[in-house]
Amino acid sequence: MFDNLTEKFERAFKVLKGQGQITEINVAETLKEVRRALLDADVNFKTAKEFTNTVKEKALGRDVLTAVSPGQLMTKILHEELVNLMGGEEVELKYQGNPGIILMSGLQGSGKTTFSGKLANFLKNKKGKNPLLVACDVYRPAAIDQLHVLGEQLGVEVYSNKEEKNPVKIAEAAIQHAKSKGFNVVIVDTAGRLAIDEQMMNEIADVKNAIKPTETLFVVDSMTGQDAVNTAKAFNDRIDFDGVVLTKLDGDTRGGAALTIKTVVDKPIKFVGTGEKMEALDVFYPKRMADRILGMGDVVSLVERAQEQFDEEEARKLQKKIQKNQFDFNDFLGQLQQIKKMGNVKDLMGMIPGMGKALKGVEIEDDAFKHIEAIILSMSPLERENPAVIDGSRKKRIAKGSGTNIQEVNKLLKQFQDTRKMMKMMSNKKNMMSMMKQMKGMRGGMPGM
Repeated sequence: MFDNLTEKFERAFKVLKGQGQITEINVAETLKEVRRALLDADVNFKTAKEFTNTVKEKALGRDVLTAVSPGQLMTKILHEELVNLMGGEEVELKYQGNPGIILMSGLQGSGKTTFSGKLANFLKNKKGKNPLLVACDVYRPAAIDQLHVLGEQLGVEVYSNKEEKNPVKIAEAAIQHAKSKGFNVVIVDTAGRLAIDEQMMNEIADVKNAIKPTETLFVVDSMTGQDAVNTAKAFNDRIDFDGVVLTKLDGDTRGGAALTIKTVVDKPIKFVGTGEKMEALDVFYPKRMADRILGMGDVVSLVERAQEQFDEEEARKLQKKIQKNQFDFNDFLGQLQQIKKMGNVKDLMGMIPGMGKALKGVEIEDDAFKHIEAIILSMSPLERENPAVIDGSRKKRIAKGSGTNIQEVNKLLKQFQDTRKMMKMMSNKKNMMSMMKQMKGMRGGMPGM
């Protein structure tokens, strides 16, 4: 996500490295690189120019404190302006009502139907709502079928009527159905087109006027860059939507849409899609996105994702097992599966400050834990509960069953034992105090300390 932009910003800051003060010359050189980075990211020229002019004005108007280097000050100013460019503060989705009605709009292929499923999942599991999905794409039976597949996967009801060809009538009937059956949020997935046309605009406008949605969202593929911004403007001029959803932000996106869309349509980005999984949906936080663009990571989002998978009762049970040195491969497998639920592994690693740069060019597949899971699942219940019984012949069987080799099995067993020892040590306060004293003693005995 934004790897190229991050790298180019870092290159721009090198101009200020070692400089004792901010001057008009080194600011101009730095911002020339920043402007070039923004244009390469498909930010429109006018926005890029206004942005760098504002940063220049603020940089030259501030005195550099003794404790702050010119590079640090420029990073701070650039961060502030990136946050402002993307909207300043997050804006919440309006889904309250009887029922709340959310209308989707956008071109075909933008990810509207997939996002509708993700949003239903978000409202159901994170907001405690009872959503109803509505299939109003009367031109593509595949879109209706896709919504039904997603609904079944999520345990969310889908309302559709393949015999009816008027999307307004389908939407109105769906809302009546929601009222009678106790659904408190209705998500209406509408038809898209390959390009903007009058028929499409009339249709979405008619649906909006008829059902008077609580929230109208414009869904756009962020990989289309500046085209996404132009399409957003055309839709906003016609239907005056409430917010933007950027999909496929995990792809080979240059970031221009995220950086420009708020300036052009003056509507907030509310969500970003970062993968195919139904959980791969994030509320858009301008500050956190600016952190990631500038290579600062996003620890807050990482912690939030971890908390979503955190079960307090299970954690207590696990703590007791660790203290008794009973942590086994069943527990290890459970922890791996919780990490997987948090999202794409490379995306998670990129949220740790400094890791984005370290991982540049490194391929980390979504199924990075696949071979570890295969080894554990090839163990018998006895072997998972008591790894000490795994001898040479058992290792051969486990390797064969998991499609790996004995070296990989040995490596996992060693990693597991090391992990178990560390967890046991960390759970014991006396051991922790002893370790700290030893470290303190080592430091005290070192020359110059």
